[in-house]
Amino acid sequence: MNALATPERAAVQAPLTTPRAALRFLTAGSVDDGKSTLIGRLLLDSRAILADQLDQLHARAAAAGAGTAPDLSLLTDGLEAEREQGITIDVAWRYFATPSRKFVIADAPGHEQYTRNMVTAAAGSDAVVVLVDITKLDLAADAVTLLPQTRRHALLAQLLRVDHVVFAVNKIDAVADAGAAFRQVAGALQRFAADAGLAVAGIVPVSALRGDNIAQRTPAPWYDGPSLLELLEALPNAREPQEAPLALPVQYVARQGDGTGEQPRVLWGRVARGELAVGDTVQVFPSGESAVVQALLGLDGELPSTGAGRSAGVVLDRMLDVSRGDWLLAPGSVPAARRVRATLAWLDTEAAVPGRRYLLRHGHRWVQARLRAVHHRLDIHTLARDEAEQLRVNDIGEVEFELQQPLPLLPYADSRVGGALIVVDPASHRTSGALLVREAFAEGA
Repeated sequence: MNALATPERAAVQAPLTTPRAALRFLTAGSVDDGKSTLIGRLLLDSRAILADQLDQLHARAAAAGAGTAPDLSLLTDGLEAEREQGITIDVAWRYFATPSRKFVIADAPGHEQYTRNMVTAAAGSDAVVVLVDITKLDLAADAVTLLPQTRRHALLAQLLRVDHVVFAVNKIDAVADAGAAFRQVAGALQRFAADAGLAVAGIVPVSALRGDNIAQRTPAPWYDGPSLLELLEALPNAREPQEAPLALPVQYVARQGDGTGEQPRVLWGRVARGELAVGDTVQVFPSGESAVVQALLGLDGELPSTGAGRSAGVVLDRMLDVSRGDWLLAPGSVPAARRVRATLAWLDTEAAVPGRRYLLRHGHRWVQARLRAVHHRLDIHTLARDEAEQLRVNDIGEVEFELQQPLPLLPYADSRVGGALIVVDPASHRTSGALLVREAFAEGA
């Protein structure tokens, strides 16, 4: 049959209406759970595949043999090494839309070696879809045991404050009694979520290969919930708190004007939390100087006000020494911190050992810091807090850092930007960990 006559090609060419605000989500889970295939199926069923991509899939399937279905994972596994090994290595970003919603998908690696890539993708996501391969679980056991990477990715998503966690129980078509098997796995997921204090937005049985319950509901007497896409369309976007004191990290300082006369400086950045309006008084960190907002600039000109999650240029009523890495804060709202207690997701093959020095990045500022103590390590199997003297690769624990210079640290629960730091090895310059603030201590405390 000519490719132009296939249902898939007709779907590709169908027009889309204007959607509302985009939802950023990532897929996570263990190796070979079907994450790339799931995304490929979403792209296919939502009419987001280009014609030449579809032709390539059919050509590969035809070359593999009669009756072979197109390998949808090839739509995301774009690196040569990924195709050779059959696994996802780096984060692959894909975009698609339905008549009611735009989506930005991050296909995160499942292998433990690439956990840092998953953390990178989760940090800016509104939701996470954790795939569970039902064929890898012992359904004959009295209580189904989840795979370690399934638990780890769900816990990391929770720590990184991903607002919505969805479990997709994949390959439901490959088990004999699908209803009984799904109930067993759903029960295990609910028990794990309850023990971990994890809010679950939904548990959906799917077959990424066949398309069951992906874009449209597949009738089953044992499941009457929404399809995965219907669930994602209904999820709200994550938002930073508006009803909170202002915090804005300065990313770039520019001159305003045509190059003649006095040129006021514009402080560009994205509001981390709170709101900012013309006439407000702000305090510069670390100098402590205060000024009044004279003007706010956006892409389309001047703004009367702006809020969390939006970028703007700030013009102050007087000239102050402000540079990249400084913060604009509500006066007196955030004390300078020199010591921090935080959750650390360790991503380096070289262990995190107390006494070692690292570089920390907070917003757009770099500071040196010393790992003062490791208080405990989280056992992802039992969720118990075990005593630990160090953290090894992929460990999650609670630690304490001492900073060489003060920072305006906020609890991560209050602000993703103000409460998140990146840990970098000063010798190798590797990204070694993700640090999430639990409590910050002012100087002298």
